[in-house]
Amino acid sequence: MTKSKTITNVLLCSKDNNLRLANITFDNQIIDIQYLISKEINWSEISTKELWQKFVSLQIQNGSTNDNNTIDGRYLLLMPGAIDAHVHFDTPGFEDREDFDHGSLAAVFGGVTTVIDMPCTSLPPVTNENNFDIKLEAVTGRSYVDYAFWGGVAGNDFANNNDISKQINDLAKKGVVGFKSYLISGMESFADLKEDEMTETAQKLKKTGLPLAVHAEDKDMVSERRDHLKKIGNINWQGYYFARDERVEALAVMKMINIARKTGCKIHIVHLSSQFGVELIRQAKNEGLNVSAETCPHYLYFIKDDFDNPVISAYLKTAPPVKSEYDRLALWEAIKDGTLEFVTTDHAGCDPEKEKKGNDFWQIYGGIPGVEHRVPFLLSEGFKRGRLTLEKTINLLSTNVANYYNLKTKGKLFRGSDADFSLINLWDNQTISANNMHSKNKYTPFEGKTFEAIVEKTILRGQLIVNDRKLFQHEKVGKFIGV
Repeated sequence: MTKSKTITNVLLCSKDNNLRLANITFDNQIIDIQYLISKEINWSEISTKELWQKFVSLQIQNGSTNDNNTIDGRYLLLMPGAIDAHVHFDTPGFEDREDFDHGSLAAVFGGVTTVIDMPCTSLPPVTNENNFDIKLEAVTGRSYVDYAFWGGVAGNDFANNNDISKQINDLAKKGVVGFKSYLISGMESFADLKEDEMTETAQKLKKTGLPLAVHAEDKDMVSERRDHLKKIGNINWQGYYFARDERVEALAVMKMINIARKTGCKIHIVHLSSQFGVELIRQAKNEGLNVSAETCPHYLYFIKDDFDNPVISAYLKTAPPVKSEYDRLALWEAIKDGTLEFVTTDHAGCDPEKEKKGNDFWQIYGGIPGVEHRVPFLLSEGFKRGRLTLEKTINLLSTNVANYYNLKTKGKLFRGSDADFSLINLWDNQTISANNMHSKNKYTPFEGKTFEAIVEKTILRGQLIVNDRKLFQHEKVGKFIGV
């Protein structure tokens, strides 16, 4: 029987920017939460290091740390372990770019205790029961964090006359959280769907109640622009951006909203990047359609002008590309007002020496390894800068994700929830450096940026994995969590 542990002197968010001082007793799940003082503390009372230190000095020191079953929380913020619902850890298949060993290590150092891995960057792709089994076997024993899988429906399935309904139903029984498809794809092993194929997929998927997550850029518009630009010799970032601008995203989002309207399927737009997209999602929600969307840290921080910086230009390339300042501000407003459900990373690394160099921007690999930076980024740029309340920030990082994907024991600090914790120092800062990253390939457009939050400890189902910014539990104890 697992002996219970206690983490003492932690600040828990109660509502908005209010916190309460507490001890939490746990084994693999939360057993009890003991509040140490009756008064709620508003962030404004402890927002500077001096105010926080004064607050700490006035507290009665609770709990001994002389045994292995007590962890001193040091009056830092304790939040539910973060969940990143959109990562590409590439196991099995493209492991020269990333793998579950390194991706999950980066995740746990970033305060993430659960990831949901995409089906498309696996070989074979997770589009049927057999491929699921191959992936699960390949990943088992190689993750520092818990993990779930997306299933997928690819153009290849239609081209091969596969039984789409059977594949969907088989994968749903296996416990995938939803299904990923593309309106435009550059992957031979996971081709995009035509609009009628997407509609058929949505109709079949509706019966499962699971979401259809879509990379929403209009293929015809991108292809026409790209082919013309390449023909005239345009190989710079401006050409790439023009081929995939906000109108490309808006047209694709409109198509997916119409499919949601026709089929009643739960539609989720991944990595939304534009104000046009935001407005369309907002209107669809107001109409009562079952449509949702997410965005990523790079869309909340960078704009297209940052491609002019040669130091980060290649590192910043993704699909869709970052847009304008107007779009960036619209995305912040959308996560604040609930138009967007959560913030993910679309973590997708590569070997930068091979795939992030060259004069032809079309040939540069599009992807950012961001799972390690999302939690400190959003706490720093969202909460600490006053764009979001602390409660909203935590919801975007963890609670909303758990609720959306029905991860019942994740994302909350309640009795009976998994003892997944991230202990955050909000009174220290860090300068982001690729050299300090834990993903397989180390590069980031956030190089040299300062985040005003640091993950100090990460606990997964009661096991201390990262302690004082160092790996404590070397055994990879992450497990598959189906829905």
